[in-house]
This record gives sequence, C-alpha cells and structure tokens, in this order.
Amino acid sequence: MRRLAARGAAGEAGEVAAPAADSSDSAQGRSPSPWRLIDLCAIWDAGVYLPSAARNGASSGVARRRLNEAEKLSSVREAQLKRLEVTRPRVLGSRERGRVPRMARQPPPPWVHAAFLLCLLSLGGAIEIPMDLTQPPTITKQSVKDHIVDPRDNILIECEAKGNPAPSFHWTRNSRFFNIAKDPRVSMRRRSGTLVIDFRSGGRPEEYEGEYQCFARNKFGTALSNRIRLQVSKSPLWPKENLDPVVVQEGAPLTLQCNPPPGLPSPVIFWMSSSMEPITQDKRVSQGHNGDLYFSNVMLQDMQTDYSCNARFHFTHTIQQKNPFTLKVLTNHPYNDSSLRNHPDMYSARGVAERTPSFMYPQGTASSQMVLRGMDLLLECIASGVPTPDIAWYKKGGDLPSDKAKFENFNKALRITNVSEEDSGEYFCLASNKMGSIRHTISVRVKAAPYWLDEPKNLILAPGEDGRLVCRANGNPKPTVQWMVNGEPLQSAPPNPNREVAGDTIIFRDTQISSRAVYQCNTSNEHGYLLANAFVSVLDVPPRMLSPRNQLIRVILYNRTRLDCPFFGSPIPTLRWFKNGQGSNLDGGNYHVYENGSLEIKMIRKEDQGIYTCVATNILGKAENQVRLEVKDPTRIYRMPEDQVAKRGTTVQLECRVKHDPSLKLTVSWLKDDEPLYIGNRMKKEDDSLTIFGVAERDQGSYTCVASTELDQDLAKAYLTVLGRPDRPRDLELTDLAERSVRLTWIPGDANNSPITDYVVQFEEDQFQPGVWHDHSKYPGSVNSAVLRLSPYVNYQFRVIAINEVGSSHPSLPSERYRTSGAPPESNPGDVKGEGTRKNNMEITWTPMNATSAFGPNLRYIVKWRRRETREAWNNVTVWGSRYVVGQTPVYVPYEIRVQAENDFGKGPEPESVIGYSGEDYPRAAPTEVKVRVMNSTAISLQWNRVYSDTVQGQLREYRAYYWRESSLLKNLWVSQKRQQASFPGDRLRGVVSRLFPYSNYKLEMVVVNGRGDGPRSETKEFTTPEGVPSAPRRFRVRQPNLETINLEWDHPEHPNGIMIGYTLKYVAFNGTKVGKQIVENLSPNQTKFTVQRTDPVSRYRFTLSARTQVGSGEAVTEESPAPPNEAYTNNQADIATQGWFIGLMCAIALLVLILLIVCFIKRSRGGKYPVREKKDVPLGPEDPKEEDGSFDYSDEDNKPLQGSQTSLDGTIKQQESDDSLVDYGEGGEGQFNEDGSFIGQYTVKKDKEETEGNESSEATSPVNAIYSLA
Repeated sequence: MRRLAARGAAGEAGEVAAPAADSSDSAQGRSPSPWRLIDLCAIWDAGVYLPSAARNGASSGVARRRLNEAEKLSSVREAQLKRLEVTRPRVLGSRERGRVPRMARQPPPPWVHAAFLLCLLSLGGAIEIPMDLTQPPTITKQSVKDHIVDPRDNILIECEAKGNPAPSFHWTRNSRFFNIAKDPRVSMRRRSGTLVIDFRSGGRPEEYEGEYQCFARNKFGTALSNRIRLQVSKSPLWPKENLDPVVVQEGAPLTLQCNPPPGLPSPVIFWMSSSMEPITQDKRVSQGHNGDLYFSNVMLQDMQTDYSCNARFHFTHTIQQKNPFTLKVLTNHPYNDSSLRNHPDMYSARGVAERTPSFMYPQGTASSQMVLRGMDLLLECIASGVPTPDIAWYKKGGDLPSDKAKFENFNKALRITNVSEEDSGEYFCLASNKMGSIRHTISVRVKAAPYWLDEPKNLILAPGEDGRLVCRANGNPKPTVQWMVNGEPLQSAPPNPNREVAGDTIIFRDTQISSRAVYQCNTSNEHGYLLANAFVSVLDVPPRMLSPRNQLIRVILYNRTRLDCPFFGSPIPTLRWFKNGQGSNLDGGNYHVYENGSLEIKMIRKEDQGIYTCVATNILGKAENQVRLEVKDPTRIYRMPEDQVAKRGTTVQLECRVKHDPSLKLTVSWLKDDEPLYIGNRMKKEDDSLTIFGVAERDQGSYTCVASTELDQDLAKAYLTVLGRPDRPRDLELTDLAERSVRLTWIPGDANNSPITDYVVQFEEDQFQPGVWHDHSKYPGSVNSAVLRLSPYVNYQFRVIAINEVGSSHPSLPSERYRTSGAPPESNPGDVKGEGTRKNNMEITWTPMNATSAFGPNLRYIVKWRRRETREAWNNVTVWGSRYVVGQTPVYVPYEIRVQAENDFGKGPEPESVIGYSGEDYPRAAPTEVKVRVMNSTAISLQWNRVYSDTVQGQLREYRAYYWRESSLLKNLWVSQKRQQASFPGDRLRGVVSRLFPYSNYKLEMVVVNGRGDGPRSETKEFTTPEGVPSAPRRFRVRQPNLETINLEWDHPEHPNGIMIGYTLKYVAFNGTKVGKQIVENLSPNQTKFTVQRTDPVSRYRFTLSARTQVGSGEAVTEESPAPPNEAYTNNQADIATQGWFIGLMCAIALLVLILLIVCFIKRSRGGKYPVREKKDVPLGPEDPKEEDGSFDYSDEDNKPLQGSQTSLDGTIKQQESDDSLVDYGEGGEGQFNEDGSFIGQYTVKKDKEETEGNESSEATSPVNAIYSLA
C-alpha cells in the first residue's frame, strides 16, 4: 500500500468560487451571499486547477496525476512548510507565489485559460492599464514570422491590437506601403488589422508572397507587428525517370537515393514496395535522415521485393511515389535456404566474405555541423560491413547529456534536444564488428539567434516621475540593438529633452503628458531578429480596485495561502492590510506582505478565519476592498486500499474510507494506472469501496482512490496483482542445425505473477498433415533452450506453449522451417490385421506411418501373405494406402501376414508375421438334442449337443436361443408374441433363460452364431410356465371425503400370472411415533373398492394392498390417508359442541336478540310514519308480491337497486341494491299508473334529517327491516 500525500494545492491558494452567490447559501434556500469569489488567479497554484464550479468528478481532474512526484511528500503539513518561496519582480495587482509539488493537471474550461493568461501577465511583470483609461496601442495577436499557407485556401494574415482610443491599422509589403483599397481581393476585418486575401474569384496566391508588417496607431503612438514572411506551400511533382535494375554483389553495401522534389515545407520521406508494403528496417537496412535507403550489406532475400521512395506533403495531404528500384543480387549460393538465416555464421555459410566497417554517411573520418540554440541537434552515422556493424556514440572530454540525448534509427542517429552552448564540442561515432572498428568525428558549433535577457516592458509614470526602458538580448554572434519610436527610427524622431538613449536603455526624466509614445526595440543578428513594443504612458489616476468587491476565499487548514488585492493607480499606490476592522497593519509573524501588495498567510489556522481589508493609497486618494476567508478541514483517507494478489475469476474489494469537511461536497473516484477507471458491468463502486467481480488479467495494475472536494483532495494507491496464464513465448530461433537434431531457443513471455512450470514444444509438418500441431517434448519452466531430436525427411516448424498453475499460454508464433535429410524407414506400420469381409476374401489393414516415421519421400508398403503351415511361396504387393484385399480365398483359413515400409531411400526392417483369417460363411448345422426343463414360473434351463467344428465355417461366437410367448393360460388375456433371444457365448452345452411370464405357453429354437451370422434353426420346443404370484394392483387411491370414512379404490394387476383368488388389505392407524393394531381384510378377486370407518378422527392410516393366487401374495402397494385437520382445533370442536354451558350461552344470546328486535319494532311504531295508500284504495298489482299482506319494506333511496341489477354469488343482494319494487319513498316522487289507468298512490316514510345524513345507506337485511316486513 502506498499513500500519496498530494493534497489540494488549491487549498494553498484557496478556492475561488464563481462570481455568483455562495453555493452553500443557494443550496439551503437563503438569499445569495454578498461575498463574491472573484480572484481568478487563485484558481491556479503551481499549475494545479481545482475549481469547484468546473469539477465534474474527480476522475476527470486527476487523470494525469503525477503520483511519483507526490509520493515524495510525507504529509501535507510538512510539504507546505518545506516549500520554497520565490520572489518575483514587483507587479501592480499581481500576487507572489511559492513552489508547490506538482499535482494533477486537469484540463480547465476556456474561461479559466483566459483568466490564467491574465494571471500570468500579472505575475510576469506586464502592467495592465484598465481599458477605460487612455493608452497607446498594444499588439495582442499576430501571425508567425514564417507564415506558410495552403494555396487552396484564402490567405489570412493576423494582426490585432488594443488601445484607447481604438487603434487604426495599415500594412507594408516588402517595406513599402500596401494599399489595400486598390486590390479587390484584399480586405481588412472590421475593428481588426487582420488581412484577408480572397481567391474565390480567381488569382494566384504566389503573387502575394513577400514580407508583411502591421502598424496599429492611435493619437498616443504606433505599435508594430513582426515582419511576417508569407510563403505559399509547394508540393512539386516527382520528375519522370526510368530506373534500370540495380545489380549488386551479395554482401556489398548499397545506397538507394530518394532525391525528393523540393517542397515547402519539406516532405516526410518513407520507403515502401510498389505493392504498398512497408520496407522492414533494422540495423542492416535503414533510412537515413536525408531520405536515402542504406544497406550495410545486401543479402539474397533483399531482391524479393522492389523499393519505392514516397514523399508526403503536409499542406496538400498528398503522397507522391517515385518509380521503384529493382535489385538483382549476384550470389555464390543461389538457393535462398531459410534455414541459413539463423545460422550462427550466416555470411560464411552463404559464401560472403567478411569486411571491416566503413562509413556510408558521412564520408571520411571527420565532419562539422552547426546548430542553433534551442533547436534539436541530429548527428548520424551509417556504416557498411560484414557482419553488420554496431554503432556507439561518445563525446570528447565528457559524457553525453543523458537528460536530452536519445538514440534513434537503431543507434545510427543521436538526437540532442533543446541545444545550448554547453552542447558544442566534438562527438564521434564508433562502428565495429568482429573484423574491426572505425570512427568518425563530428565537430558541433552552437550558434544562437537573438534571445531576450531583459525584454522591454510597458512603462506607466505619473507626471514628473523618472523611468527607463531596457532592451537587453544575447545571441551568437552578438546581436545589434535598434530603437524606434512609433515605428520610426529614434534618430529621425523629434528631439525630447526628457529622454536619453544609453545603448540598450532609454532613460526618462521628469516625464510629462507629451512624453506618451510606443517604443520598439529591434535586436538582430545573421540568424534572426526580435521585435518588442513597449509604451510609455503618463497618467494621473487615483487608486482603484481591479477585482470585484467582497470576494470569498475558502482554504484548507494548515495550508499556506495568499490574499490578492489587484489595484491600479498613478503614482503607484501603497497597500496595507487589516483584519476584522482592526487598526493595526498585518505584517510579520504568520503574515507577510509582498511588494506587490499580496498578503501571504504562511500557515492557516482556525483563528485566521475572518474579513480582511486591503487599502490602496496615493497622493490622489485611496480605495479599499474586502476578502472573507473561510477555513475548512482537510480531506483525509483514513482507511486506505491495500495491495492484493488475486487469482483470475475471483472477487476483489478495495476499501477507501474518507473523512472530510461536512460543508464541502465529497467526490470519490478511482484511477487505474493513473487513468480514469471505467466502471463496467464487472465492477461496483460504492462510497467507501470498489469491488471487482471475476478478476481478469487486464484488471492488474495500480488503483488510486481519489477523494476530492472543491478545495483539496487526498490520494491512496494500491496495487492489484492478478495471477493469470503466462504470455506466449516469443522470438523462436533455430541454431546448431544438424542432421537429426536442432537447438530451439525462445524468450519467455510474462509469467503474469505465477511462475512458469513447464514448456511444451510442438511441431507441424507440411507433407502428411499440414496445419496440424503435435506435441514433441516437454521441458521445465526454468529453461528457454532445448536440443530437439528430429526424424529424417520432415519439414519441421516449431512453436512453444508456456504453462503455469493458472493455465496454458497461447502458442508462440511459429519458428522458421527446417527440413531434415531422408533415410530408409526404421520401423514398420503397426496394428496389422487380416480379416475377411466376405466368405472368399481377406482384408489386410494396418495403421499408416506418420510424417516423423516416414523418413523419406514416396512412402509405400510391401504387403506379403501365405497360408499358414503350408510352406507356400509368399505372395506380395506394393500398396500406397493402408489396406489390401486378398481375393479367392477358402472359407476361414489362417494366413501369415507381413507389412513392410519402404521409401525412396530404402526398405524398413524385416517385419514380424501376423496371423489373419479369410472370410467366414454361415454355419451349416444347428444344435441337436435340445432339452428344456422348467425351473420355476419365470425360468427354464436348456441343454444341447455340440455341433461339429467343420460345420461352423468360422469362429464360433455363441449359441443363441430364440423364444416367444405363444399364449397365456388365462382366457381372454392378450399377450405379445415378440421374439426374444438369450445368448450363450463360447462353446457351451447348457444355459438358463430367465424373466419369463408365469402361467404361459412358450416356444423356443436354438442356432449357432459365428462372425458371419446365424446358422439354421433347431427343432422347435414347446413348454409351459407354472402359475406365479400377481404383479402389484394398479392405481391404488386413498380418498377421505369426511372425518368418519376413508374410501379405497384400485385396478386389477397388469399381470395376474395365474388365477387370482382375492386381495389382501392391511391397514394400521398411526399418530407420530404411535402405531395402532394392524387390521387384515381378505377381499374377493373382483372387488376394486373398500370403505374404512374411522375410529380415531385424529390419526392417519397406512394401507397395504396385494393380490393373491394359489401360489401366494404378489407385490404389495402402500398408500397413506391424507393428514387430518389441526388436532387442537378438532378437539375443541368436539368438546365445546357437547358442553351444556355452551348450549345455554347460545340460547341466552338468541333470547336477547329477540327482545332487541321487539323493542326496535315498538319504537318505530310510535315515532315513524307507516306506508298508507293515498289518493285511492287500489288493489296491488300482481308484480308486487310484498303487497299481498299489505306490508312494505322500508329502504333508503340510496339503496334502491338499479334496473337489471344482479344478486351476488351467495344469493344475497349487493350493498347498493334493494328488494323493494316500489318507487323510492320520501318527500316527493312520481306516481305510477296501473294497467287500467288508475293512479297508485305515493308511499312515503319521513325520517329525521339527522338520521338520513348520518346513515346514507341502510342495509336491506337489517333486523329492523326484517321486522317491518313481517308486520
């Protein structure tokens, strides 16, 4: 486990929130805080970007974290205390910063880049005048000095400037005024000096090549751009040429020249074949920096392809191809035998003379080279020789600069980056092989274009103040300095008594408003120039604050921070700091005020929290601003992930538990190998852990837990080691080539954390089984070289597989092929057999020999045979396959057989004889004297006489009995007459046939069987099996319709096996471990049902049923009765229902209910209205059956059923329905007419308003309604 103490550099500088309201206030619904966070420079501290507003997750912010540097710090506090302070030149409104450790460089959004650039300007000494004040022009953007453009696009030459008032622009071309208005293709962008040259209407871009310079002017001065050299990109065509084949002796050096057409910029050169295959380069064949292709020595395989030089042009994105070179290599060894490529002495094996090295580039023994300071120095040495020389580099009188030097092109080139004067001197390259060595010395001179020592800066003075502009540069040769003012040479400018020029310095004394101007310093030598603009501005400005008011800065406890107070004024104001309105100036102790006014707090404590006020004062007035400082607790990982070792496929959990300031939002993310970890389906990320399911080899690596807040972060790192299968071995090489052996060497692959235990060497040959790999040998995991025993005449190709405890690697890439010479076979084919496929032939077969036993071309087999013990002459035939059929043979005769291998180099050893037999014929005789004896109801014994051997006509396999069931002794019982068989292997005279059906008639026949088949059938024998016991009754079922009875049902047995005389039923009651007395019932043979009366309602019953014949009872079947209801519940029911007190209680309840109904009826009779017939006494219609006795049911209006309403499933009416057939009764209602037209009166019953409102729906089946219906 490694803990990384790389905590919030943002905590040192403090976090600066966006200028909006405080996030904590907004989150809690309060009004925005008046404290705004505005110091954009505080976003960056030693290059660390950690703003809360731009953080979308810690993974994006720490993807490129420099963990190795952060690990050097033991703790945050110690790191902060040991940081060095760096004092920068005094700059108005800037801050001073100390050094902090490098941390994550998270890509910030564009607005932060802009803020950072402004901050850099302030830190670097550039003075920024607020844009609302008058000021001379300043160039803000311009094109590069060497401006190369694409001829297919419009030309754009940039020039932008700022000033107050806004500057105007004009251009010169080749030092002459460029009149834009006269050229319709040229225009200038609005409010900018950028030139646009449009070719959409025609024109040649080349006509506008030249040197351009931009002038930005207002009434206070003129600023100049660099002299911009405009060039149009060129990609000329390759000249047509016919190249003759290049003839070269094998082993000689060769240079194929490219000579690309000159382009602007220079093209990129690469070599390919005409079929667009890249040319393989190594230390023997490589491309030089000039584009030529160098062969240190030519080999025969080099003419297998052609060579074409290609040039890729950057702007046009085109590739031009030169006509290809064709090589013709003259050699003393015309065969390109692949086996010689890895020969330890390849050149002598091919008859190539060895040579000492000589230089192909550069020529001779010494040369010189000039390089400009800051550029890359490229030294190159390419040598020829046999064998190919090795190149080594040295510097005379010292070592190569290890931090800047690197080797390229197989050590043939030395590159030194960012050259300085110390890199000048003598370098030499040493080319050596076993024949000798040679060296070349290169004298390097470092020159320098002008570079700044002190670049002039803008000068802001108050009236009457003194100042100076300094322009100091260096170079080789020493550059000259020329001063200009407003674009004109200083010598031709009007005289100024307040100005004095002293070489590279202009001194101003007692400056006045009229001294405002823009000065240019041009320093140049033969290698280049530098041009700088610096204005002199004379202003009388009272102090002003340049940052928004009331900024909020949050910092981490114990960190260091600086509070900035950007300001401006002329004369230069003085700045003082106060805390919480106290009158004493903050300076000394834990506080330090820099010259630029920034306040540094060396170590933040809780008591440092508060409001800080900065006051800027000059003779014209004063200005002040306030900063609120909040101190937060640091983020700490208190339980860190630990290093783990896991097997592939297991589950791993990495813990990461964090403590942080509760007012800050915590984000926990994970990195793998310092890159953001993608959480896939196999991973689960929780707040305090990361779980990986089914660990695979790709999961191995370092895992970093990043706990981040808006202000700081903490990192903890652990390494996960996955035990996986080894990587494949590589770089197989064949050496020590011999007739019957070769040494195979390989480079082991990565063991993936589990040691390699074995190597398996496999081979493949291309003659018998091309593409099929066979195991050759196995070796311990500690070796990487082995001598392999080889067979003659095999074109071998090898590969190696590594094995460890986890599994096997993928096979290595195959080695080169190696063919051994031929020889006669040393063995003969195996598994030789002779068998007849027909009665008059014999087929001889064998296992063919493989590639490693063939030993030569045209492998064939000499097949010999003769009858055994006859001393006949051998018959022989040559066969190319693996079988031969001998015809016209007697039936089943033994033969001696021999099969011998032969190839073009000779015959194999004399083979051993093998006995084979010709084909068999069907037996001619059947067994005689077959006797059958019945053993029991299901088995019989057989006995027969042996047949004569000459009638078998083959090898006796077995005697076989065929038998079938003819009928059953039971009437009307269908039986299957399918034939069955019983085999008696070998030469036997008796046997037993079992598994017969009892009480049946059978027939039986016997045959003799050999390899050809069955012989003739014997005489048919008949026998009868005696009566047996029946099979089990079928479908035995136990049902319990109630607690008193149990019903049993069953079907007759499938096989009665005799005359059934009845059934035996046995049953017994049981309750848990208690078992009652067994009861036996003998039932009639035709009975299939039985009922048992339960004597115990709690116990279960176990029934056993079997059928009987005269022989005895057959197989029984057993079933159990269903489980009874709960025993307690059953007992309670039985007991309570028979108790006297329970009967009395029920009678009392019934009496009380009756009394209650009578009382309710009397109360209703006295206080309610009864239904009466109004209007007319009309008899009730037949559709009202309830009116026959003059009574009516009361029902609420809400309970009246709808038409078509249905009753519920149990016969009762649903709650919303009613049995009333009358119209709803109440206050008002419609009458009905009878069939004769008479009016039926309206029946109403008034209810109390409270009762109606309190019970909107009364049930039709209530006791009150029932009494009314009875009245």
